[in-house]
Amino acid sequence: MQTFDLEKEGLRALNSSLHELKGQTNMTSWEVINPKGAHAIAAGVDAPVDITVRGSTGYYCAGMNKQATIRIKGSAGPGVAENMMSGTVIIDGNASQYAGATGRGGLLVVKGNASSRCGVSMKGIDIVVHGSIGHMSAFMAQSGNLVVLGDAGEALGDSLYEARLFVRGSVKSLGADCIEKEMRPEHLALLADLLKRGEADGKAKPEEFKRYGSARKLYNFNIDNASAY
Repeated sequence: MQTFDLEKEGLRALNSSLHELKGQTNMTSWEVINPKGAHAIAAGVDAPVDITVRGSTGYYCAGMNKQATIRIKGSAGPGVAENMMSGTVIIDGNASQYAGATGRGGLLVVKGNASSRCGVSMKGIDIVVHGSIGHMSAFMAQSGNLVVLGDAGEALGDSLYEARLFVRGSVKSLGADCIEKEMRPEHLALLADLLKRGEADGKAKPEEFKRYGSARKLYNFNIDNASAY
């Protein structure tokens, strides 16, 4: 295992070392100690490595991740796993605003709560939150899956496209064009897989969730709604 003391060696040295791995490497296990809320830890990694951050992080940890598995043994600041392409990011604690924003692939797991705008503009990422999420989550979500074992705040799924939202608890309110949809067998199977991958299969059953998605009424301009613009 490669152990990196962020306090002594600095963020630039860490990320430069990780970027030099360039897709394939024998240095597959990394440990980052003394993160102390630093920003952009392990951002832009593109290699099949396992990185453990022992502590809480600041903005944009694991941003643009490809291939790597990044485990945060604490909580994460705003924008964790932003624009993630593939791989896995697991947060033992809570996540701040816009976790997984614009994510295009991979899996983000939050074992605590996630704040507002979780999954905003998600484009294929899968997000599993063991706790609750804040307001405006999945705003303009295009594709992918958001699973919430707890509750959801106001305006869930506002102006979303084809992303699938699964919430076990209560939803304070739905956003524009977001509606509750039928849970068919294929959705139950999908959800079972997401719960297992998100290390939450022992905490909830697929049958306990409701599914939300787009009513598809905002896709095209409707002249009958002209007075609303």
